Amino acid sequence: MKKVEKNNQLQALILELNTLSSKQNVPLWKSVARDLAKPTRRRRTVNIYKIDKHARENETVLVPGKVLGVGEMKKKLVVAAFNFSDEAYDKIKKAGEAISIQELMKKNPKGNNVRIVG
Repeated sequence: MKKVEKNNQLQALILELNTLSSKQNVPLWKSVARDLAKPTRRRRTVNIYKIDKHARENETVLVPGKVLGVGEMKKKLVVAAFNFSDEAYDKIKKAGEAISIQELMKKNPKGNNVRIVG
């Protein structure tokens, strides 16, 4: 995927997050949009072991950045992120569910019971 395409997807996601935040009056989405609007080097990167450490069983975790594959996923979680490394995606799929932020927005527009990690 070209960097320009990735940037266009990111800009569309930020716009979608801000729109949903305004419509549903949910500050969570505006906060995530603000985090994603930061430069790439300041965006959050989180390893799997940190997600596993800070999340509870059967919880939804949101990472406004990239999930990396260091560690093991021992809990059944739904992990939503802007980007996953290949290894992280595989490890999360074995234990739980890995989804995009857009999918989380469709499943849970009110942002109930979502924990931001990172």
